[in-house]
Amino acid sequence: MDLDAYVAAHQGDWERLEELTKQRRLSGAEADEILDRYQRVATHLSLVRSTAPDPSLVAYLSMLLAKARSKSAGTRTMSWSDVGRFFGQTFPAALYRMRRWWITVLVLDVVLVVLMGWWLLSHPSVESSLASPAQIRQLVGNDFERYYSEYAATSFALRVWTNNFWLSALCIASGVFGLPVVYLLVTNMANLAVVGSIMIRHDRGGLFFGLIAPHGLLELTCVFVAAGVGLRLFWAWVEPGARTRAQALGAEGRAALATSLGLVVLLLISGLIEAFVTPSPLPTWARVGIGVLAEAAFFTYVFTAGRWAHRRGETGDLAEADRGAELPVAG
Repeated sequence: MDLDAYVAAHQGDWERLEELTKQRRLSGAEADEILDRYQRVATHLSLVRSTAPDPSLVAYLSMLLAKARSKSAGTRTMSWSDVGRFFGQTFPAALYRMRRWWITVLVLDVVLVVLMGWWLLSHPSVESSLASPAQIRQLVGNDFERYYSEYAATSFALRVWTNNFWLSALCIASGVFGLPVVYLLVTNMANLAVVGSIMIRHDRGGLFFGLIAPHGLLELTCVFVAAGVGLRLFWAWVEPGARTRAQALGAEGRAALATSLGLVVLLLISGLIEAFVTPSPLPTWARVGIGVLAEAAFFTYVFTAGRWAHRRGETGDLAEADRGAELPVAG
């Protein structure tokens, strides 16, 4: 086969198909045309592969067919309206629907930290088994406060953001197994209780709460949300209700994915507060006030936008238009 002649004879078909794949919307006639041209180009690719397998032409036609297949299957591109719908309906509805799970986790973990801290303060001998006197002096007198100003604010915010999101992602991803989420929560709460009790015992409790509260309120709430979502995922296959286990896991898994995407933004806000507000020269009441406002804004968001969206039938699952490719469609 004369490859150059073949390209010249069919290049118009390929260019037209490429033009159709670039269009934002297709009319009914254009949708029919893209399917017709897709079949033609698939035949062209098969013939080129079998008779004159030019690597660059095969790659071009394969890529063109992939674009056409995606376009004809109805794949949508992300738009600002999608972003607005996500943060206005999908994300808050998921938070509101699963509120009992993450609020329960929040309450239990706060109680756990308080009890552990009280026990540690009541048993001073435990402190010496956890760290040497020199290490404790270093933590109380320097390390705890210096941690928040050791790095440049921008890089510190990025570091905090990635670390916190990694912990939240672990809570959600391991949630289907149940126990790993409990382990992650207990170990993190134990660390918080240990450091807090040491600071309080050495009369540095004001510094501890003044540095933890500005960012810690929202940050820990995000972790509790992730843990609650993970445990809800675990319960979906333990007790799927009227759905099959596959259906329950699918729906809760998609809602968990939506929640994790929303937590990216919330943890970014928390990281910015930790990097720019916590170590700032603002008075303690102002820094703590910013943290309280951020936490209040989160709960207001959940119990207004989330409640409204949930009452309209939103569950935090994907929109039907996005689920269409995953569901069987009648012929």
